[in-house]
Amino acid sequence: MSEKTFEPGIHHIEFWVANLEESIEFYRQLFSIIGWKQLNETAFSTGKTEIYFKEIDAELVRTLGPRHICYQAMNRSVVDEVASFLHNVQATIIRGPIEVKEYSEGYYTVDFYDPNGYILEVVYAPNMEM
Repeated sequence: MSEKTFEPGIHHIEFWVANLEESIEFYRQLFSIIGWKQLNETAFSTGKTEIYFKEIDAELVRTLGPRHICYQAMNRSVVDEVASFLHNVQATIIRGPIEVKEYSEGYYTVDFYDPNGYILEVVYAPNMEM
């Protein structure tokens, strides 16, 4: 039996949310646009990274977390499609879609809030070195 090889990276991210049903519906639509697959009732994956959701009483938890999570788009039209989705669900858009040349040539982004106030970004960054 061969041993599976792993790469360094993020294994999973857990989102604590106030309303599981609302969050799953929002992310089901968003992730279908940017190429993530739904694994089960509460989880999504790219095949390398998993995000899952857990409903929790926000009054019990007081934590600070990352400023935002940025998802890579495969092209500019994906960013535009995400922006259209955000308008349709009346999400709050922070900026974009907009090209931000200070970051890198062709950096095309939309930043927004999810239903729980998480700040998210979807970007097409063809010239950015990682």
